[in-house]
Amino acid sequence: MVASASFAEFLREQLAPLGRVTMRRMFGKTGVFCDRLMFGMVTDNVLYFRVDDHNQAAFEEAAAFPPLSYKKKGSTIDLAFWRAPERLFDEPDELVTWARLALAAAGRVAAKRERSVPKRRSC
Repeated sequence: MVASASFAEFLREQLAPLGRVTMRRMFGKTGVFCDRLMFGMVTDNVLYFRVDDHNQAAFEEAAAFPPLSYKKKGSTIDLAFWRAPERLFDEPDELVTWARLALAAAGRVAAKRERSVPKRRSC
């Protein structure tokens, strides 16, 4: 389920210190973007942040919740997005800190993808 309009607006306001935050519906969820990097996802008005090996320790509190996942051919596929603790919505500065860590992870993922894409040879 995608983010409600009011939750999306709330997130844009709270995450404004990052820069221009945009949202786009994707796969029945809502992707949260900054500088064209998807650093978060929302489903059922629950925010999940991008996690990688570099920021997992900082997001240890979020590990108590199941990661964002989906079902495929009877199996559950866990995504690299961990649920933001509810308390962050009462602590805007810490919410932005977590969002910056997730944005950095999204940048590392994007850089890794760029390096792994084979270069096209010109004729």
